Amino acid sequence: MNRRSFLLRSASIPLLAGPYFAFSRHARLFDPLENVPQTGSFDLVALRGGEPAAMFDKGIEALGGIQQFVKAGQKVVVKPNIGWDVGPERAANTNPQLIAHIVKRCYDAGAKQVLVFDHTCDNWQGCYKNSGIESAVREAGGTVAPGHSERYYHDVTVADGKNLKKSKVHELILESDVFINVPVLKSHSSTKVTITMKNLMGIVWDRGEWHANDLHQCIADFAVCKKPDLNIVDAYTVMKRNGPRGVSVGDVVTMKSMLISTDMVAADVAGAKLFGVNPDAVPYIQIAAEKGVGRKDLERLNIKKIVL
Repeated sequence: MNRRSFLLRSASIPLLAGPYFAFSRHARLFDPLENVPQTGSFDLVALRGGEPAAMFDKGIEALGGIQQFVKAGQKVVVKPNIGWDVGPERAANTNPQLIAHIVKRCYDAGAKQVLVFDHTCDNWQGCYKNSGIESAVREAGGTVAPGHSERYYHDVTVADGKNLKKSKVHELILESDVFINVPVLKSHSSTKVTITMKNLMGIVWDRGEWHANDLHQCIADFAVCKKPDLNIVDAYTVMKRNGPRGVSVGDVVTMKSMLISTDMVAADVAGAKLFGVNPDAVPYIQIAAEKGVGRKDLERLNIKKIVL
């Protein structure tokens, strides 16, 4: 199986009449018999079949190790999705075990401090607690920081923004040495899917401005302004409908997958295909690619596939 067929095969898979997509067909993308070994510098790592910690370790190893991104004495900010006051089983928020493991690995690399925060949609204290992320981060030695007050946010000019000219960004992002973006792959009523670029809405104060001023354009505008050093897409359990908050555990399927890349566009293209959505149907992906945020042409990228 060549790189073009990996993940891209899903572009031709139609949606089923039922509430979910054909995940068994997507699973074949990770068939170990088709996992042809590759070498060199990888643009994206796609993993399947393991627990979050194991997949992260294998994936980051393929990119040269966590030391490629985190150096001794640095201040690291990890940005999960913690937007919703629901338990981990609902898959509305990033997997807490994954976040805890990333925190530990950053400290293993010599980080001076690892902080975790999100500008939540529901009450921030409930989100932090009931997502399981607050306790997981603290047990890993990290620090959870609030994002609920405008006083934490500072004006930033959005260079070359078409609709979004400025935004208020959380001070932790502005002060960090390393910014690690860890979204959960899930459905979204406004954008079909939410992955790496949309997760950046959790580092700004006024999200309403984005929704009122062409959401897709604003997502792409801001993606030029602030690029994470590393993007880790949590697709262990995936909310397939009723996103972004979900209604019940019936909205969730288990995929045991993960995508890791420094390129938000590549990660979002791969994530959309893994989810079962044609990336061309998600306008912000195309706009961001045109603005030079990242690469949309997965067939030309060096992609490492790992099946645990």
